[in-house]
Amino acid sequence: MKKALSNTGLVYSTDAGRMCPGCRQPASACICKLAKALPKSDGVARVSRSTKGRGGKTVTLVTGLALDELALVQLGKQLKAACGSGGTVKDGVIEVQGDHCEQVLLALGKQGFVAKRAGG
Repeated sequence: MKKALSNTGLVYSTDAGRMCPGCRQPASACICKLAKALPKSDGVARVSRSTKGRGGKTVTLVTGLALDELALVQLGKQLKAACGSGGTVKDGVIEVQGDHCEQVLLALGKQGFVAKRAGG
């Protein structure tokens, strides 16, 4: 007598690459990671200026955006291009090199974000 195959899912396949153990989808199309990725936000982007920990260099920070990592990187690119400056995205915060608070506020407003100036 043969044992019935259990319906526990795919055991091994090289077709899709790495599989997520939580949702059993390919790692590139993981749905459980996307559900956790969005940070809590009140819907207001806060734009501030900071020099702490940067050797006296000024950066413009954009916080409070409830976007996933890819969307933040894309928005960061657009903001850097609008300011003609460099920058990065770290831990859900967009950093633009230099004091560009007003330009960032205008660029965010044009894209439909509610943005306000934070700090002094």
